[in-house]
Amino acid sequence: MAVIDLRSDTVAMPSPEMRQAMVTAPLGDDVFGDDPTTNKLLEVAAERMGKAAAMFVPSGTMGNLIGIAVNARSGEELIADADSHAFYYETGGAAAVCGVQIRPVATERGVMSPRQVEEAVRPRDDPHQPITAAITFENTHNRHGGIVWPLEDLRAASDAAHSQGLRVHLDGARIFNAAVALGVSAAKIAAAADTVTFCLSKGLACPVGSIFCGSEDDVDQARRWRKRLGGGMRQVGVLAAAGLIALDHMVDRLAEDHSNAHTLAEGLAELPGVRCDLSRVQTNLVFFDLDTVPAPAFTDECARRGLLGDWVDQHRMRFVTHYGVDAEDVQSALKICEEILSA
Repeated sequence: MAVIDLRSDTVAMPSPEMRQAMVTAPLGDDVFGDDPTTNKLLEVAAERMGKAAAMFVPSGTMGNLIGIAVNARSGEELIADADSHAFYYETGGAAAVCGVQIRPVATERGVMSPRQVEEAVRPRDDPHQPITAAITFENTHNRHGGIVWPLEDLRAASDAAHSQGLRVHLDGARIFNAAVALGVSAAKIAAAADTVTFCLSKGLACPVGSIFCGSEDDVDQARRWRKRLGGGMRQVGVLAAAGLIALDHMVDRLAEDHSNAHTLAEGLAELPGVRCDLSRVQTNLVFFDLDTVPAPAFTDECARRGLLGDWVDQHRMRFVTHYGVDAEDVQSALKICEEILSA
């Protein structure tokens, strides 16, 4: 039985071109700084983000953790959306590893207003409260449905943070999805942040890795943190080679994932017992609510029929389109969902 895997874009397999590049990549030792393929990837990545320097990390979670460590010190506070990946899905790493407290701010669609930024900053003259050192924004925003920050809103929130003396980290795991959706360069989005992390292993379909970008000083500090966390790797050019192919060939095709997600969302919205806010389906993530079937049971039944999805809570589901999922797969997925919900 053929399986349609919509659990996440992390399940996307590398392209044949990536696999070939990985086999033939010139290699060195990245910890010593002499892996030529990794160095080329970092040069290209920094340019794409409009930053001075870049560093390869094994995962986006490590990249975000390093972003927190670089921008805030132990005992200080980081502002984050209450549904952000850094707050929700990174196992309390900010507190456990960096000694940094996260102050969650509830937003309607993952987009924090300048007023919310300003109101979340602690008064510096009160010794009872932690010092607010930094803020993190997520773009696209996972738990809000793949929402893309309007560029002017991101800039306004960033300006508000900087005016309060805060450093800004951007969790840009899917920043290229945001860039394609907005029709702008990723650098225009990243310009709102001091540091940014983006994933190679999601929509760009690489097997492993993320990139941390910032100033030369930020990346110098980040390298020390990467070593502390055990993230320094050696002949990492075997992975970086796939990243180079991805940045050259996999960014523009994200529009196909977005189109498939829209088609999927529209089809789901027409099914009985399904509620799907189409206004939130702006990229490759599709969240929908089930009124008649518990989400875990729905997930299990889908899996028995060859469709893999991810349940968020008892009533909420997530499907994610990605490289390897085509328009025919979307129609097959809709047919399976219809069969289950109409039974």
